[in-house]
Amino acid sequence: MSFKALLADAPLAYIRGHLGEQLCALLNLIEGGTAGDDRLRAVAPVAIDAERLVADATERSALIALVPGPKQAELAQRLGSLGDEQAPLDYLQSLKWTANERRELLEFFGFTIDRVPSLPPALKQKSAPEYGLFPHQRHAAARVKELLYDGPRRTVLHLPTGVGKTRTGMSLICDHLRQHEPTVVVWLAHGQELLEQAAVEFERAWTKVGDRPLPVLRVWGGAPVDLAEMTDGLVVLGLEKAVSAAKSDPQFLATLAARSTLTVFDEAHQIIAPTFQRVVDELTIRHDASLLGLTATPGRTWADISKDEELSDYFSRQKVMLEIEGYTNPVTALIDQGYLAKPLMRTVASEVGVHLSARDQQLLARSFDIPAAMMAELARDEQWNLKIVQTITELLQQQHRRILVFAASVDHCRLIAAVLSAAGFDAEFVTGESSPRHRSQVISRFKGSGRRPMVLCNFGVLTTGFDAPAASAAVIARPTKSLVLYSQMVGRVIRGPKAGGTDTCEIVTVVNPELPGFGDVAEAFTNWEDVWETA
Repeated sequence: MSFKALLADAPLAYIRGHLGEQLCALLNLIEGGTAGDDRLRAVAPVAIDAERLVADATERSALIALVPGPKQAELAQRLGSLGDEQAPLDYLQSLKWTANERRELLEFFGFTIDRVPSLPPALKQKSAPEYGLFPHQRHAAARVKELLYDGPRRTVLHLPTGVGKTRTGMSLICDHLRQHEPTVVVWLAHGQELLEQAAVEFERAWTKVGDRPLPVLRVWGGAPVDLAEMTDGLVVLGLEKAVSAAKSDPQFLATLAARSTLTVFDEAHQIIAPTFQRVVDELTIRHDASLLGLTATPGRTWADISKDEELSDYFSRQKVMLEIEGYTNPVTALIDQGYLAKPLMRTVASEVGVHLSARDQQLLARSFDIPAAMMAELARDEQWNLKIVQTITELLQQQHRRILVFAASVDHCRLIAAVLSAAGFDAEFVTGESSPRHRSQVISRFKGSGRRPMVLCNFGVLTTGFDAPAASAAVIARPTKSLVLYSQMVGRVIRGPKAGGTDTCEIVTVVNPELPGFGDVAEAFTNWEDVWETA
């Protein structure tokens, strides 16, 4: 039976208890009174996390008890019950609930479970040798080459989000691999989406411009670390995996460094974190090793100049910024030329529900970003959440087909998606806690060509490594003091028509009047230029 059908007949007390006071209160506010039972049951399948219930022994027991008797018998038989010796419910409650049994239970509730991970796509060598770059990308790549193989042999490629820094970087990698056979290139990044995007993009590029068969070694998450036969090709290495592998095998980085002549660090503003810097230092120990950083925001912070200078110094103050003749800011040029969408940026303010005390204001002033406790309090504020829902609803009424929402927390993400679903909209959510299966299915649908408008709420997973050109609107419902984070969020929806995106995009930042924020994507691109100026 489906999870939705099970909740449709569950006691209302169970539904209310798992929805929580915050969501029930917001539904009441939207309804202008008390939300009816039907509305609560409509929200439940989205707001209640079935995988979390199945993973917890107490919650799982209560959930199974809600299953009607005949369906309990069907489930028991599915899980191995031999007949009438034991009541189905007793049998189900007596199971140890191994990982396979929990997967069976989720499938019983109608969820699709990937039991065997799909294999990476095979490298094809017969495609036409075409991997073209736009003129501004070619000019930037040529200037990078001048710095990458001489002097300090390190530089940062600074391109705005949505202008193809990954594609430009892969073109440089392919050139390097053709010219330095045999050699290994190491691509470092944080996060599954960013890593997989790099692996797929290289396969696409090398299929078209490569000169020999090459492997792509994916090393992140639970993947095994085996460099035995890796002497020529690309290693896509997760930063956390690099740190953990180096701890378990002190020779791991040394072995990789002996074979590699180019290290590429995506989202290069993260490189001065001590653990990551140690990884890069070990990988670039060879005299002929080069280091390329990629970023749209070549600074660590908005206000701490010392951290930004530390980043600049690490790259010997060598940075290639996009330059377009006739324009002082390349972002403006790229919008005029159709490579970036014209952003319609505005802010909307909620009623002040969260007031900052003098102590809160002092804490906020000292913090790099808005403290988690303050963010959690804001995420519970009914007036602020009401303004977020109203803003998304207005964008849907304006015929935006794909809307991306950046929420303030995991629970906040789920809450917004649930309320929109209850109102009859197609809304999904992904967070760092989402299973790979759920994340993949939801993102695939969001990127698809379905005509029905869709809202994708997320927290902490789609600020980088996510490409959905059809998304024409973003709602920033996650206040931040970080210009880096703000730029990354905005960048998800500014791909222009020449890059497969939209002519215009709408970016709405929902603000609490007492918290800081940003509002100009062009300013963000040039914010750190003084830090990179050479003496």
